[in-house]
Amino acid sequence: MKTVKEKAVALCNFEVMEKLKKVRSAKTMKKGELATITYEALCYLESTPCKKMTHLSVARCLRELKPILVLSDLERLMLVNSPPINAVELQLIVRDSEERLTEEEVDKILEIVARNFPHIKEFKKDLDEED
Repeated sequence: MKTVKEKAVALCNFEVMEKLKKVRSAKTMKKGELATITYEALCYLESTPCKKMTHLSVARCLRELKPILVLSDLERLMLVNSPPINAVELQLIVRDSEERLTEEEVDKILEIVARNFPHIKEFKKDLDEED
């Protein structure tokens, strides 16, 4: 197998959703497998928190998380894709968070996420009510 792009960039769910919307709206789109995959992926992504995210909120969140040096780029991406609303959810995202993060850093991360994605608490509350 040959590597096509050595420095491929990981996209967050919001960016994938935006790209799929462009694919769906393209006039060259034909019916078939691509249309089905695009439709089903969009249906899933529009049922997640990324539906109410914006380019600005994603960029701002990633920029504000950058100074927290113990977080890897992948962990920052996961924080955007699955924004935590409490320390337990944060522990599920950040590997060895008890050893790597101080309580102040945990609070700061949760504050950054809540400020940039205020719709998350409402989204998770609605999700809990469906169960």
